[in-house]
Amino acid sequence: MAIRVLLIGDSIRSHYQKEVQTQLGDDYEVMGPDVNCRFSSYVLNSLRFWLEEFPQPDIIHWNAGLWDTAILYHEDGCFTSLDNYLANMKKILRELKKTGAVVIFATTTPVSDDKKYFPGPMPPAHDSEDIIRYNQAVLEAFQEEDIIVNDLFSVINAEKDQYLKEDKIHPNAEGIKLLGKAVADIIRMQKVEPKKAQTECSIYVKEEEKLIQ
Repeated sequence: MAIRVLLIGDSIRSHYQKEVQTQLGDDYEVMGPDVNCRFSSYVLNSLRFWLEEFPQPDIIHWNAGLWDTAILYHEDGCFTSLDNYLANMKKILRELKKTGAVVIFATTTPVSDDKKYFPGPMPPAHDSEDIIRYNQAVLEAFQEEDIIVNDLFSVINAEKDQYLKEDKIHPNAEGIKLLGKAVADIIRMQKVEPKKAQTECSIYVKEEEKLIQ
């Protein structure tokens, strides 16, 4: 039985998901929402659907941050305030832990430094300093939590322009391989046994003529 892995994240996750499956091989079943998981409040709202669609994951690898740190209009700053971001992320983690899966939190990946000069709103600007600030804040908030951290920011930050597309945010082919390997490696390190599929058993009680499941 394959180990079930649920990946939650924005379009960066969509880029590396197939590479993660390739690197992990047939011993793992890598799943993820078909949609872009966007910002933290969208993730929090959508978990009820995703966890029903992908039940009983053994490992959950998740991130939200690039949409939250997006700058649509420069006078407003980040799309999600830091306080709201942290509140959302804590609630998301609480719900993920209820699944009993091993939870891996991934830091938000970097953007090119000159992306902060984008006029917005489409595509939005991003300031690398905001991403660093939000990453540090959420890691501090999670210090006492029983989770694993996958620092994807550091994986590509030192040579980020080598690993990003011309849009200055999404990974290119090299970046996909590098991020996919980092995700696959940390997943492979977790010592988990695949959950056995729950079977429903029914008992027919004649005297009450009821089906108890």
